Amino acid sequence: MSDKNIEKTLIVFKPDTLQRGLVGEILTRFERVGLKIVATKMLAPNKAHYYKHYEDIGKMVTRRGEHTFNITLDMMTQGPVIAMVLEGVEAVALVRKLVGPTEPKSANPGTIRGDYSHMSFGYADDNNKGIPNLIHASGDVDEAAQEIVHWFSADELYDYQVLHEKFTR
Repeated sequence: MSDKNIEKTLIVFKPDTLQRGLVGEILTRFERVGLKIVATKMLAPNKAHYYKHYEDIGKMVTRRGEHTFNITLDMMTQGPVIAMVLEGVEAVALVRKLVGPTEPKSANPGTIRGDYSHMSFGYADDNNKGIPNLIHASGDVDEAAQEIVHWFSADELYDYQVLHEKFTR
């Protein structure tokens, strides 16, 4: 494969991941498949940052409504998050496959959400709760590019070679 198949994608370890002490265990899954960390930081974004992330880029308010956005915002502001940029061959699709679908109930065993979370949209809606689904992962290549620029400056992204790249590039 050519370098055009090498992609960058954003992941955000949500407050429930940090509070449960699962960051290292989940990060290991990404590294095991050959994804490379090219940026990372811990932060506690404000409402304006999340609005740009979830609405301006992700269109959450447009798709799911202001109420869902506000519940999500409440969950996301319960503590700090860890944002990372991962790089690898077709990284966006690979990360989405590893993470599983947004609704934990629908996630297969073996995916991050299937192994570490369980809640349905119906239960969350009936109980006016957010979905503790551990991690945000960019939905597609265009979204990833927009999200990376939103969360990281160019000088926070690192270019280096990991061992397996010496044999594949």
